[in-house]
Amino acid sequence: MIRVAAVGDVHMDQDVVGRFRPALDRLPEQADVLLLAGDLTRHGTESEARCVAAEFGGLGVPVVAVLGNHDHHCDQVPQVVKVLTDAGIAVLEGDSTVVDTPGGALGIAGAKGFGGGFAGRCASEFGEPEMKAFVRTTSVTAEQLGAALRELDCDTRVALTHYAPVPDTLAGEPPEIYPFLGSYLLGQAIDSAPTALAVHGHAHAGTERGTTPGGVRVRNVAHPVIKQAYSVFHLG
Repeated sequence: MIRVAAVGDVHMDQDVVGRFRPALDRLPEQADVLLLAGDLTRHGTESEARCVAAEFGGLGVPVVAVLGNHDHHCDQVPQVVKVLTDAGIAVLEGDSTVVDTPGGALGIAGAKGFGGGFAGRCASEFGEPEMKAFVRTTSVTAEQLGAALRELDCDTRVALTHYAPVPDTLAGEPPEIYPFLGSYLLGQAIDSAPTALAVHGHAHAGTERGTTPGGVRVRNVAHPVIKQAYSVFHLG
């Protein structure tokens, strides 16, 4: 059995430091790895990233993250990624990593993802250059996620994104903003490999549980949804 802890949308800054740490200090008793599903900061600044590093570094288990839209806001992504990696937090974007656990090799493929909507109610790569660029961004990141999942050499695969791969976990959000919360292309990428679990954040008013068309269980681990320092999933 592999124990996977996950949380997203922690939006760290100085006033949040210490909020999660008491529970995180007990993490090695609960899980073999921690996944961070994006929106780690409020505005994507280097100083906020240092708060993330202080809170989620040195936990005694591997920590693997993707960035979210908030983490891109101030155009300091290279600085944010460096601070996190210096703290031992692996940051994925269209690539993967393998973590050795007592229950076997856990492969994690990660990408921020992007919007576009879901089957039957989605944007298409047609028309104005701006619309084509919007949809193409999602298409490219989904292709990278799918390739990363398929190329993993591991016992168990997990997909880590910020944007949602299915509409199920968006229930509770206004339907008008679904196209800005995720894309069915991410779900297709996840279904292209034998994936055991997909976790995401972003949808603060969403629902915890969903499933891809191919039957992969999807969990929205945004902190406002799970209302705890992390959720733990058992994969076997």
